[in-house]
Amino acid sequence: MTVSAVVVSHGHAGELERSLPLLLPQVDELVVVANVPGSAPVALPEGVRVVENEGPLSFAANANVGAAATSGDYVLVANPDAVPEPDAVRILREFLDTHPRAGVAGPQMRYFDGSWQASRRSFPTIGATLVRRTPLRLLFPPLRHQRGHYLLDDRPAEPVQADTMLGAFLLLRRAMLDEIGGWDGGFRMYCEDIDLNYRAAKAGWERWYVPAAVVRHDYAAVIDKTFLSRHTIWHAKAMFRFLRKHPERLLAWR
Repeated sequence: MTVSAVVVSHGHAGELERSLPLLLPQVDELVVVANVPGSAPVALPEGVRVVENEGPLSFAANANVGAAATSGDYVLVANPDAVPEPDAVRILREFLDTHPRAGVAGPQMRYFDGSWQASRRSFPTIGATLVRRTPLRLLFPPLRHQRGHYLLDDRPAEPVQADTMLGAFLLLRRAMLDEIGGWDGGFRMYCEDIDLNYRAAKAGWERWYVPAAVVRHDYAAVIDKTFLSRHTIWHAKAMFRFLRKHPERLLAWR
């Protein structure tokens, strides 16, 4: 089975200079989707293709553009600041090869200082989201009161099924993407990875966390640091879109 990598860049040429040389040897083809001018390094590694947008698109829409420009059996969607260990893609690919109903495989994510990153999570609930995205989190710190959402007390050493995982580095089965209609480009930013995993689950596809594959990722967590900014507004709109699509989640409060 072949792997096509899609890296979406919105002015992240500097990050790509670090990540592309480590990702390229692990995949069969690599496409950078340049969302705005200056999104790709001037000196690209040989073999990397660039697809330039006529105008900016959402992350999800760009992921679809990249998938359409490639032909691999698996589509790896990665952030520019996601840097895989040398065998990370191989481990994820071999897992999908041997698990035909697995549509998504995600690695163990670590910060660049080596500390563990909570990339595997349960599907969000209304109550927990309200706490995380409002001043209520000052009274109920999420990392203390929502340990079940972040799965902080469960750090498996072997592959386990997951609800959802951060979209910064996911290996996706193309047959699954085709079946569920790809990413939802209507999500401007945030929640597109949750929506993808949720639709995959509804279609009967498994999502797996594979901790032997390790990826370093500089997770900014912008919306965890402010209560009112354009990012928190975008996140709120994304959550409303998710709930309009999946109203049954309104019943999930805890």
